[in-house]
Amino acid sequence: MLEDADVRGAAKWPFVFGAALLYFLPARSSLGPHPQRPMLIDVHNHFYPPAYLEALQAGDSTVELTIDADDNPCLHYPGDYNVAVRGHRDIDFRHAELEREGVDTQIITFTTPGTHVEPAERAVRFARLVNDAYATIVRERAPRFAALATLPLSDPAASVAELTRAVTSLGMRGAMVFSNVNGIALADPRFDALWAEADRLHAVIHIHPTNPVGVEAMTDYWLMPLVGFLGDTTLAAAKLVFAGVPERYPNITWILSHLGGAIPYLAERLDRGWEAFADCRTEISRRPTEYLRNFYFDTVNFDPAAVRLAVDFAGADHVLAASDYPHQIGSISKMKSSLAALKVTEAERKKILGENARALYNL
Repeated sequence: MLEDADVRGAAKWPFVFGAALLYFLPARSSLGPHPQRPMLIDVHNHFYPPAYLEALQAGDSTVELTIDADDNPCLHYPGDYNVAVRGHRDIDFRHAELEREGVDTQIITFTTPGTHVEPAERAVRFARLVNDAYATIVRERAPRFAALATLPLSDPAASVAELTRAVTSLGMRGAMVFSNVNGIALADPRFDALWAEADRLHAVIHIHPTNPVGVEAMTDYWLMPLVGFLGDTTLAAAKLVFAGVPERYPNITWILSHLGGAIPYLAERLDRGWEAFADCRTEISRRPTEYLRNFYFDTVNFDPAAVRLAVDFAGADHVLAASDYPHQIGSISKMKSSLAALKVTEAERKKILGENARALYNL
């Protein structure tokens, strides 16, 4: 039922409400998008390959794994745990869910705790296991699924090799990386070789948060995923820019999770810091926002006003539909309804729903 404010808004944005109904039509199995609605591509969602979960259950990991009352594996890490529901681990179930929800393609990715929490040898083995599983899913089920690689970030040299393998042998467009690696910033020089290889490959690098330094202050009320995640994404992006990583490696396409944390909101302050503090100008020749507006922002924030802020900051051509499915806090339906309510033109909405991702991932 439309609230009064929605009805008043309809006078200004008449195209939103009729067109919005189209986003709830089902997908057309493997035949492509539904002919009556725009293509919908979900760029932020997560899948645990069964072989990975089996390795954890066998005790071959530093990750604590428990089983809940519904027989779901639970993966624990500082300040949070993920309940691996059926959609996280059953690709047949997931495929059917996407058809029912009208999602044409998901870019599947790994998630926390990640492989970097393991010793280097095991991190490499787990990353290869995950990426090989993803490649099989894509090979058997495209166009419903594409994938980004995970990397054994605790071993930077091995991460370079795995990114190369994922892009050149497995056909992936790049990797999802975490906002810090066991407390080490992505801007740290030890990752320079990884960014150089990503630049050479013209790779997509999607930054996803993990538990930040200082997580001990966020262990109640789920504050770590609710607040800490967003802060760590913001910190990672700002530090990468001030450290000159996007300037040195201009061929990398950067994506920030959860609308970039607070980046669209704090961008002016970063520019003011660049003007005020000499230290903020040592590695970059332009204002921070000139780099950050080239980043992409996924829509795992289901407030249309917040999404609109990201659109105003970076443009509709740099915003990507995303659900965080099947996490407890994720929602395909809220992804769709928030983007249906977003006050943009229909051409801009189509870009956000799928056209941007289709071009970015060469789908």
